[in-house]
Amino acid sequence: MTSRRSFIKHSVLSSTLLLPGALQKGLGTIKKLDQQSGRRPLIISTWNHGIAANEKAWEVLHSNGSILDAVEEGVKITEADPDSRSVGLNGHPDREGIVTLDASIMKGNGDCGSVCFVRQIKHPITLARKVMEKTPHVMLAGEGARQFAIAEGMPIEQEELHPDSEEAYQEWLEEKEYRPIINIENHDTIGMVGVDADGTLAGSCTTSGLAYKMHGRVGDSPIIGAGLYVDDEVGAATATGMGETIIKVCGSFLVVELMRQGRSPQEACEEVVDRLIKKNYEDIEDMQAGFIAVNKDGEYGGYAVHPGFNYAVHHEGGNEMEDAKSRFEV
Repeated sequence: MTSRRSFIKHSVLSSTLLLPGALQKGLGTIKKLDQQSGRRPLIISTWNHGIAANEKAWEVLHSNGSILDAVEEGVKITEADPDSRSVGLNGHPDREGIVTLDASIMKGNGDCGSVCFVRQIKHPITLARKVMEKTPHVMLAGEGARQFAIAEGMPIEQEELHPDSEEAYQEWLEEKEYRPIINIENHDTIGMVGVDADGTLAGSCTTSGLAYKMHGRVGDSPIIGAGLYVDDEVGAATATGMGETIIKVCGSFLVVELMRQGRSPQEACEEVVDRLIKKNYEDIEDMQAGFIAVNKDGEYGGYAVHPGFNYAVHHEGGNEMEDAKSRFEV
């Protein structure tokens, strides 16, 4: 009997993916969505925790805050969530039992800031914004980022694992085998992108990264162009999933550039997922990655490698979850 892995590899290798200008005909597992109608303002964010994050972002945006304020304050809800195991200090640790965080934030004019491999900071997204606004740099890492946080008066949190994270870590230590499970709270970043009523865009992305990663590993989330990219002339995109695969295709930047060339947000996300699959087909069965995007007109889209990825959408009509379509449908 042909295995699912063999079927997927065969499907990828036998398909002519990424012909310029359009999604390919004949890829039976791809179902092109109708382009979601444009609404402004609009905020979208990844995974179920996006609902609460969107609520906060929407509140900020409608209380004389900017879209930049909104995407920062929105994801801070997830960073502080005691039930989150993939974002913030309550997340799963690395192989050394230490939680290290990555985050980035970007404005549509190109201003951006990020931090990576940072410890003991409750809100790395706020630290990333400080990097953007108060330094001549884009990214600060590790102890340097921590020192900058202290200089800016940000509190340093006690380094202690959440009880659930501690229990899971002790179980992992019994075998010390890294085996990620797709769509499980292991690499579920929160990324948020939004557009205000005037068409101004901003985005944010924050994570504790892969559970039991090598100490020092950095994923796509703090890398401008990989985990997040925003351009006021076009739109914004953010990513979630296996960061290494997203970095390899400069995923979020590519989504925005495809929108610049005329793709809808949905079409752009689909094309980038196809590109990512083509680059990573050997391990595609066990690898998940997804993108969400919004353009300047308030049209949006989302797409993933495998089923299971969802995202929250907030506009004037409400705040609700949508299940993303995927390249490999069950």
